Amino acid sequence: MFMGQYNHTLDDKGRLTVPAKFREGLGNEFVITCGMDGCLFAYPAEAWGAFEEKLKTLPVTGNKTARKFARFFTSSACSVELDKQGRILIPAMLREYAGMKKETVFAGVLDRVEIWSADRWNDYSDYEAMDDVADELNEFGFNI
Repeated sequence: MFMGQYNHTLDDKGRLTVPAKFREGLGNEFVITCGMDGCLFAYPAEAWGAFEEKLKTLPVTGNKTARKFARFFTSSACSVELDKQGRILIPAMLREYAGMKKETVFAGVLDRVEIWSADRWNDYSDYEAMDDVADELNEFGFNI
């Protein structure tokens, strides 16, 4: 399980140091892909496999939305490997999708790690609105 938040800097070659706290859980080789809300998702190999299995259950025949959803994640997915300094190379297409220029934020989210541009993270993470979010989740039977 991943949790916590860590700031790191993308270098000029597109390399990014993975926080030490996340390296063991992600493994030496893991999958990154476009994520929701303009960030990247990073999955350990086993969690990516489980996610792929879920995608395979979608009714792609006759369901354009299901095809689009599966295509979104799988077409942008790539395997990355940690170098000796604990860095990964983020492909240009993924950096562009996530708006990554320099400063980044790694956020642990249960079975995956989200990688954000610091600007997007700051815009997105409105903790003052959490009371409203918690109220909405009550509709699903989720209570704190």
